[in-house]
Amino acid sequence: MGSHENQLLPEDIYFASEGDYLIPNVPMGSPRHLRIICVGAGASGLNLAFQTREHLRDVDFVIYEKNKDVGGTWFENRYPGCACDIPAHNYQFSWAPNPNWSEFYATSSEIREYLQETSYKYDLRQYIRLQHRVLDAVWNEEEGMWRLNIKDESSGEILSDSCHFLFNGGGYLNHWKWPNINGLMTFKGDLVHTADWKDDLDLRGKKVGVIGNGSSGMQVLAAIYPDVQSLVSFSRSPTWVTPNFAADFAGPDGGNFQYSEEQKGEFVNDPKKFLEYRKALEKAMTGNFALNLRDSQLQQFAKTRLTEHMKGILKDEHLSRALIPEFGVGCRRPTPGLRYLETLTKPNARLVTDHISSIIPEGIKTETGEIFPLDCIVCATGFDYSWIPRFPVVGRDGIKLSDLWKDRPIAYFGLAVQDMPNYFVFLGPNSPLSHGSAIPTIEAVTKYMLRMVWKVQTEGYKAVRPSSDAVNDFIEHNDTFHKKTIWGTKCRSWLKGGQEDGKVLTHPGSRIQNIHCLLNPRFEDWIWKPLSNSRFAYMGNGTTVLEQEGRDTTWYINDANSGYEGIFY
Repeated sequence: MGSHENQLLPEDIYFASEGDYLIPNVPMGSPRHLRIICVGAGASGLNLAFQTREHLRDVDFVIYEKNKDVGGTWFENRYPGCACDIPAHNYQFSWAPNPNWSEFYATSSEIREYLQETSYKYDLRQYIRLQHRVLDAVWNEEEGMWRLNIKDESSGEILSDSCHFLFNGGGYLNHWKWPNINGLMTFKGDLVHTADWKDDLDLRGKKVGVIGNGSSGMQVLAAIYPDVQSLVSFSRSPTWVTPNFAADFAGPDGGNFQYSEEQKGEFVNDPKKFLEYRKALEKAMTGNFALNLRDSQLQQFAKTRLTEHMKGILKDEHLSRALIPEFGVGCRRPTPGLRYLETLTKPNARLVTDHISSIIPEGIKTETGEIFPLDCIVCATGFDYSWIPRFPVVGRDGIKLSDLWKDRPIAYFGLAVQDMPNYFVFLGPNSPLSHGSAIPTIEAVTKYMLRMVWKVQTEGYKAVRPSSDAVNDFIEHNDTFHKKTIWGTKCRSWLKGGQEDGKVLTHPGSRIQNIHCLLNPRFEDWIWKPLSNSRFAYMGNGTTVLEQEGRDTTWYINDANSGYEGIFY
């Protein structure tokens, strides 16, 4: 990346001209020089860096990352018990296989180490500017460029940069927030959010309250229990507590286990066996889409079995009534909560479902008037679910993304936004957000995005954006489809923007269908703005890069069943 060798020639060097029509003196397929900026060096940014280097040419590429190191959510989330509920061997890049995961469900620290080691091993850090926070991004229609202001957090200097394509890899669960509770900052003890954990926080022998029962709330509650004097879980709504994903491959009762050195050795020495294992895990996680259909037999079966499962652990009618939902399995993202239910049955642990009226200096007060004296309050209360980036994004005609998404965030297949040319977002609204591991989705989306960039580069386009008609039709299909899914039923979920009756913001179909949809872009759904006044100027001087580069120029004489792989992209 970064070579200008194939950049279009200066305007005074053309193969032919007629009036305003100028034909560049370059072979067809010559990529014009582009600059790409990505926001965020988490899994999405690292994958984009690798894939851009592998599949594009004549590109300057840079990632601006606000944190002190790479890793994204796995750099930021360090609370006790933090782990991934996806099997580790399927939470990795296809191009950076790791046969040496220590556990079936990896901890956040091991995933963070994997991402950091990958960034070194594949020389991706050369593209990353750490401690650089993007302040704003504004599209210039005439130039066909994004203009950005960036703050160097280490020096305080404000920098300016520009790019032809802007990729937002900031993540959908990244902007953490305090709960909106009266008196929160009056608390005299330790106040901490799971997404902003303090490494020196000592909870030994203390009275601790945990607000929230999502995945982070469950994990931290179970992890800190052995050290605290007492534990109170403040949970405003019931939730399904399930065995972990791909539980058939996990330890007893769906629990975690450590891989033996012998197992790791087999994965290292037998790549075929390693791949078969990973494919079996993936099939186990993605092969039951019928579970997400509200009236399916599998949904009814899961609801019955999980009710029995939770009751069997709780062995308490009060806890069962408080925790077991009436809504279907998956309306909220299923929460594998290892040891969470067991912890709530302990004598020095208590579940409180009464609403919190206020935080007071000595603890928490509920609407019933009961006061819970506490030494520490842990807020496992989630994130800003609006999908609106932390920084202003202004598209064509001065349209602000925050205004477009004020009432509801919508995106074309979760990856592009109307009126935002040359702008792509990873895991945006209506992505497969509850469909297994995010990594294969990120890889599939990246390949789609780069195909769009390649077409702009080689076919004479300045900008591309999804048409409003295509976006609206996609959302209409989404809303109609979700009338049949469990996600569309009544429950409070971040998959609906944190609302009980909100519109569903996950992909309307299976994970397999989503990846299938991304294999071949529907170019007709996009608005393409050409560089010149002729759509065929990209044909250049009558030759192609195939001839210039000495590649196989007789591929069409090959066997009739052979494909075109490697010829164009």
